[in-house]
Amino acid sequence: MAAKRDYYEVLGVDRNATEEDIKKAYRRLARQYHPDVSTVEGAEERFKEINEAYQVLSDAEKRAAYDRFGHAGLEGMGAGGMGAEGFPFDSIFDVFFGSQRMGAQPGPERGNDLRYQLTLTFEEAVFGCERELEVPRLEICPECSGTGAQPGTRPEKCPACGGTGEVRRVQQSILGQFINVTLCERCQGEGRVITQPCQRCRGSGRVRNTRRMSVRIPPGIDDGQQIRIAGEGEPGERGGPPGNLYVNIHVNPHPLFKRQGNDIVYELAINVAQAALGDQVEVPTVDGSPAQMRVPAGTQSGRVIRLKERGVPYLRGGGRGDQLVRVTVVIPTQLTEQQKQLFGKLAETFGTSIHPHDDNKGIFDKVKDVFGVD
Repeated sequence: MAAKRDYYEVLGVDRNATEEDIKKAYRRLARQYHPDVSTVEGAEERFKEINEAYQVLSDAEKRAAYDRFGHAGLEGMGAGGMGAEGFPFDSIFDVFFGSQRMGAQPGPERGNDLRYQLTLTFEEAVFGCERELEVPRLEICPECSGTGAQPGTRPEKCPACGGTGEVRRVQQSILGQFINVTLCERCQGEGRVITQPCQRCRGSGRVRNTRRMSVRIPPGIDDGQQIRIAGEGEPGERGGPPGNLYVNIHVNPHPLFKRQGNDIVYELAINVAQAALGDQVEVPTVDGSPAQMRVPAGTQSGRVIRLKERGVPYLRGGGRGDQLVRVTVVIPTQLTEQQKQLFGKLAETFGTSIHPHDDNKGIFDKVKDVFGVD
């Protein structure tokens, strides 16, 4: 008799392999060499060898004895046979039939979620609003109440599966008799078939409809956020609950304001006199009414002045953010002669002598200046 091969070598795993590694290797090899499916020469003997190795290495006590004493350590422990004694039936079933193993008819299934894109103005997002939505979706057919059968008729028991929703096939193998349970292809697991389909939904039990609904947009919602409306998705299957409707929010930009969290940013341009001396100015707000604001003397470009409680309401309630007025000091590019003189006198008070370049000179005057001609 030929010497037995090392069990780890038979399964193609390392001696430190985990229980899961051994199980995966066995499943892979068992599918490959099972005599009922394999066309490889000597598949039956190879399968016996694989099964024997797995019986030992999947049992902690037998594996410990094998690791210490080799094949001799298994004498009297029931190892070496290829029969199904001591081998878990569920494991064998999983190896050969996997996901084919099913129960009876499928149970209730939750309906699909729906998504709706809603565009708001800047003000609608800030203060909230009520909007009317038109959502296309599948709904239960009102003619047949979702049965799919023509009114006055009823679905009949599936002749292929006898109403169980599954088909059982008996297979013989060297390990014995196995029952392969699969979903009935005729009724798709429902256990019943429709012989006279509903004319309106054509047997599907559903029709496409446009659902009109009103949705309240809360104050303070921002671009990219969404609102969940429970139960307004598509209906479930076999009595399952409906899905949800998710309203995705897009906010159009505003010509004057930008949002920064719950604050609103406004860019205010002032001249050098206002910046130097200070001024009382009027700025627009998102509320629609302008606000009076004091620009302090000596204000530098880039300074931010805060108007309290003029921003975006907090989404969870409890007050509003602020309006941030960012000041930009605008340097004039076109000055009158009087303004030039005044700026010149101002420069002298700072101890600076200004020699402005006159861009209003004609080409001939500029040539004279270059060559020093009067």
